[in-house]
Amino acid sequence: MGIRTTNLKLFLACAGIMFAAGDIATAQQPFNTDDIGITPRHHWHFELANEFDIVAAESYPNLRQNTANLKVAFGLFENLEVGVDNQAITIMNANSLLVERNVFGVGDLDFSVKYSFLKEKLGSRRPGLAASFAIEFPTGDASRQLGSGLRDYVGNGIAQFPLTDKTKLRINAGLVFAGNTLTGAVGLKTRGVVYTGGTSVTHQFTDKLLLGVELTGASTANFDLGRGAVLGQFGGNYSLRKNMTLDFAVSKGTFPGAPRAGALAGISVDF
Repeated sequence: MGIRTTNLKLFLACAGIMFAAGDIATAQQPFNTDDIGITPRHHWHFELANEFDIVAAESYPNLRQNTANLKVAFGLFENLEVGVDNQAITIMNANSLLVERNVFGVGDLDFSVKYSFLKEKLGSRRPGLAASFAIEFPTGDASRQLGSGLRDYVGNGIAQFPLTDKTKLRINAGLVFAGNTLTGAVGLKTRGVVYTGGTSVTHQFTDKLLLGVELTGASTANFDLGRGAVLGQFGGNYSLRKNMTLDFAVSKGTFPGAPRAGALAGISVDF
């Protein structure tokens, strides 16, 4: 009870700060497949989300995980942004001598840079292109499963196709050069090179409502499905005001690196 209350207080406190901010909203969250959008020069972008997952059976005695994630990005130049994010993680476990019943703490700290070098053009076969690179530092306590215990280096390529003026297809292809994809009890525990990929389709149904579906995956270098992850997700966002969206999603995963099921709610703010 105390752990869940702490998570809720953290979420509401950050939300209160965001509701006080003001100006322009993007719509990447809740999708894992990245888009080519960049925070405008000298502007800030905040994403706050709370995700609850039922973890894979292979992770037993881990049963469920709650992740409150905060991301902050800043438009350093016209087509370049830098960002930082971290999580407050709660892992709920079965009765076992191997692990604590409930674990709560801060996860690994992530620094990222993203560059958009080609804009999309409606009616053209040429996609918009961007790339990102991130370094994740092992600030979480690995002995309690809050951190991976490794320094992760991750690169990601992004292609975005405007199918219509309201429908977009996005494709990502990435590589974890070193480290792994763990966030708490969710992700691939295997150390070393990991291939990642994803595709999403989103449609702007009204001025306020955007919905989309996506499929993402990760695999080790030998493509062992027993050490892989595939996650399907349906979600979207609803504009609360010009600079703010309410973000939501439900997901279903398969293979050991993905949660069996999950749900996410959050907000995104630009100013």
